[in-house]
Amino acid sequence: MNKALFLLLSITVLLGSCNEKKDPQPRATTGKINTISVIIDDQLWNGEIGDSIRNKFAYAVIGLPEEEPLFTINQYPTKILEGFMTDSRTIIVVKKEAQNNFEIKKNQYASPQNVFHISGKTSADILEIIERNTPKIIEIIKETEIYENQRIIKQSVLNPKIIKNKFQISIDIPSSYQYVLHKPHFIWLKKEIISGSTSLLIYQVPLNVITNKNMELIPNIIKMRDSIGNLYISGKENNTAMITGESYSPYFFKIKLDGKETYETKGTWVLKNDFMSGPFINYVILDYENDRALVLEGFSYAPSKEKRDLMHELEAIIKSVVVLKK
Repeated sequence: MNKALFLLLSITVLLGSCNEKKDPQPRATTGKINTISVIIDDQLWNGEIGDSIRNKFAYAVIGLPEEEPLFTINQYPTKILEGFMTDSRTIIVVKKEAQNNFEIKKNQYASPQNVFHISGKTSADILEIIERNTPKIIEIIKETEIYENQRIIKQSVLNPKIIKNKFQISIDIPSSYQYVLHKPHFIWLKKEIISGSTSLLIYQVPLNVITNKNMELIPNIIKMRDSIGNLYISGKENNTAMITGESYSPYFFKIKLDGKETYETKGTWVLKNDFMSGPFINYVILDYENDRALVLEGFSYAPSKEKRDLMHELEAIIKSVVVLKK
């Protein structure tokens, strides 16, 4: 009996000790979307290393009518890498040290978080490390910021029933969006903002409209979206349909959404014979299983606002799409 009691007490103490040693849950990161904290001393920041960081991480976002930086950069000296500074989702730490090194630490101070440590013996060494690793850093930051926006969106989403029944897809859309127009193969949702709005279009067309080998791909996509604008989206006056802006060619990429081949197009839209215009992002998903091209497009009208983060939210919404099995 005494041996059993002693064993029970020993197990209880051991479990208690283990619980005490458990690491606490990491605190949540904070900060605005698409913002980077760069921890670097002023001497380096005000020289060619700072110039390199600004050129690589704050270049103009493609597809916007006015220049806006890819990321907003906040610089701080290395001596204040503490407190609220460590709550940022993205931190780039740059130092001169005895060894050349590049390291990525996930959730070092908070979660979700990427901390990129760059160190070099000379300025030339640091510049070379930045040059070599910038594509990887940008890819990781972009992915994290999309996930963060999707996390925010999930806190209050629109009832998915109408979209699910019409298009057999799942997609997370903020409850702040309202239905503007329903057609058999077309839906338009809009969110009103101060001095403007953001919109989401969901529609489908026969697969051969996009995959017709007798026509060039980009002109074909432009023709498709212009025909949709002519049918459903116009200004208050006659002959003011929404069309693709002709001031410069849209940007085009081949990507994957929900594991499916997808064409991504970014550019500007205008209303014919009107003054309204803005940026758009268009995704054409080749859904061979359902013999259709599923199109998801976001566009904004916000003449007095910066549009980078408005378009980023639309991109995050669209990239949450899942094509449901029949």
